[in-house]
Amino acid sequence: MAELYAPPDQGAGIKARVQRFGGHLSGMVMPNIAAFIAWGLITALFFEHGWLPDERFAALIDPMSHVLLPVLIGYTGGRMVHGQRGAVVGAVATMGLVVGADTPMFFGAMLVGPLAAYLLKLLDGLLDGRIRPGFEMLVDNFGAGIVGAAVALAGVVAIGPVVRIFTDAAGSGVRFLVEHSLLPAAAVLIEPAKVLFLNNAVNHGVLGPLGIAEASDNGKSILFMLETNPGPGFGILLAYLVFGPAALRPSVPAAMAIQFLGGIHEIYFPYVLMKPTMVLAAIAGGAAGIVTFMVTGVGLIATPSPGSIFAYLAETPRGDYFGVLAGVVISAIVSFVVGSLLLGFGRLTRGDEDL
Repeated sequence: MAELYAPPDQGAGIKARVQRFGGHLSGMVMPNIAAFIAWGLITALFFEHGWLPDERFAALIDPMSHVLLPVLIGYTGGRMVHGQRGAVVGAVATMGLVVGADTPMFFGAMLVGPLAAYLLKLLDGLLDGRIRPGFEMLVDNFGAGIVGAAVALAGVVAIGPVVRIFTDAAGSGVRFLVEHSLLPAAAVLIEPAKVLFLNNAVNHGVLGPLGIAEASDNGKSILFMLETNPGPGFGILLAYLVFGPAALRPSVPAAMAIQFLGGIHEIYFPYVLMKPTMVLAAIAGGAAGIVTFMVTGVGLIATPSPGSIFAYLAETPRGDYFGVLAGVVISAIVSFVVGSLLLGFGRLTRGDEDL
């Protein structure tokens, strides 16, 4: 399944390398899309502000996002590199990130899972043909266990902090643009950070606190809308539904419902990673939405969490509904048009897609 989304190694140019990198990242997520949908449904239904709030069922949300989903990504990434043995050590190594971080480590799992599997692959190559008959299973199991344990420990003390530094850097860039009144340009940083699963860090770590401070003075803040706007993601998914590869279209309607109605934006990130230039559609849609929000002078009274259209309307102050809905719709239209252009309006096939 993963191979469907990870293109073969061909071509040596920068475009080909970026395409392969995005393909490999999406290849770790798309085979697990059912788990993301399950998590999205549970979150949308039973979250504190969901459709059917239920504290008992909502207890599933954090363990699924902090443990299950990163481990599945690490497992799949390891399997892509070194089969079942790589999958096991990839999952074990990912647990180091899970323990060493306070936020879901999706992007970290994409790095650690394949890394652990690659190290095991190197070890297996060194030991190939050098193990006495009868000791193969013992050496193989202990070798995999040692590699998995070592990378897991490294994840706690080293890899996790490095990923957090990367996350903090992205947040600092967004903060700079916000503080210097360059809000539309913030989409250039926010949208790429989102598709690398750094959306929660950007929103709750940077935009949320700044928005709370602004809302305390003005009663509302546009900063609550920069990352949470469901329009760009909806437009991208719509472009895939209409013009995307036929093999992917059946999975899109459910993703659209969960993303737009449930507010689980993570569901559309793999579709962008499959064709990295689709991030331009996200940036264009995000910037168009921000400009619309600025022109109409709207804002939200609090962070819409999760970022669904229902949460948007619930957090919209009286008199701002037109501007809020206009920003969401315009951002969706812009991202759909740009995404459709990047998909060649359906004319491109997987074999001749170009960045």
